[in-house]
Amino acid sequence: MSEEPRRFHPEKPARTKTARRTRVLVAGVFVGAIAAMSLSWLLGWGFETPEERTQERSEVAAKARYQAFSSPAGTCLTWQAADAGDIRKVGCDEPHLFEVIGSIDISDQYPRDAKQPDADTWRTLTEQRCGQKAREYLDGQLDPEGKLSLGVLQPDERRWDSGDRRMHCGLQRTAPGGSLQTLDAPAAELDQSDVWDKGTCLGIEDKSPSDPVDCAEQHSYEMVAVVDLGEEFDSFPSQEDQNKFLDKRCNKLVGDYSGDADLRKQGLITAWDTRTKESWQAGSTRVNCKVGALLDDESGLAPIRGSVAKDAASKPSASAGADDKTSQGSDQNSGGNGNGNGRGSGNDGNGGNGGNGSDGSDGSGDGGGNTGSGLESGGDLDGELDGDVGDVGGDVSGERNGG
Repeated sequence: MSEEPRRFHPEKPARTKTARRTRVLVAGVFVGAIAAMSLSWLLGWGFETPEERTQERSEVAAKARYQAFSSPAGTCLTWQAADAGDIRKVGCDEPHLFEVIGSIDISDQYPRDAKQPDADTWRTLTEQRCGQKAREYLDGQLDPEGKLSLGVLQPDERRWDSGDRRMHCGLQRTAPGGSLQTLDAPAAELDQSDVWDKGTCLGIEDKSPSDPVDCAEQHSYEMVAVVDLGEEFDSFPSQEDQNKFLDKRCNKLVGDYSGDADLRKQGLITAWDTRTKESWQAGSTRVNCKVGALLDDESGLAPIRGSVAKDAASKPSASAGADDKTSQGSDQNSGGNGNGNGRGSGNDGNGGNGGNGSDGSDGSGDGGGNTGSGLESGGDLDGELDGDVGDVGGDVSGERNGG
């Protein structure tokens, strides 16, 4: 806060005793007024019961939440409480969890006496109603496999019963395990490539990537680098060209990151993402190079502890069951999050260093795609994500990939 301008300048003549007395008297009246108001305020509270004060605070909080829920398009919101009870508006260039893109009245489908939709129905409504609004909001440039996913703020039971039928559509980022991740720029200005910062480790759950964790904890992947394919290719490159380029580039970057450690002795492999033409056309050209481990039976990813970084305090170790691979592999759109239509699974994995991965298995769940596992690859294996569309920001993916 800026310093208050000085009102009295030392070079001015000293005030007379009368003037000083006047100041004191006026100040005395002012202080007395404050004392009287304070007493009235205290006495006023004394007539309220604790229950009444609690009710009043609850009503104020509810009003603030409703104002946030009812924000116009272009408003960004954030919260910390699990139930979003502390939801508030922030600037879109500040860390936030949700950017409102518009509201839709669904009273045509749900008249006043209709029951509130369940989670699955809300998910369908979000896909159908909010998907088009998102494309309009971003001028059609919504990467269905990018970092942004559709979310919705829905009326709570009380407001639904009072006749509120508005669903507030928004954009958000959801990690593979379902947790919301902060964004720090307006959606229209974001690079939608679903990449994680260098040094990020994604947890592991059911042999698949989960939410970001400390690398000292069990994890599926450690992100070693971010590579922009747009700097290498002027137009969309085929999967073969992407893999050929990333095989060399990622291995070089992993060597630099790890101090040329022999990762094979630690049961680790190098992996990377690739992009589809649809993502490329939406401007998503960046991918992650990463390190992970496969289980012996190749049924999924093995948990790892520790970082491969050359200056890490503890070196990584893959848990029992991780296979010591000699090849690397890719996973197309392993970072895809299945926005709107559940798309975002990786396609067939291609083994690096000349080794071809096996065909990816069909993804399960609504809108599941093909998963790039590959016999000789470190590609991701999709984990299902049933993102609840609750009162705030539920993800509408049927299934999503990690990292």
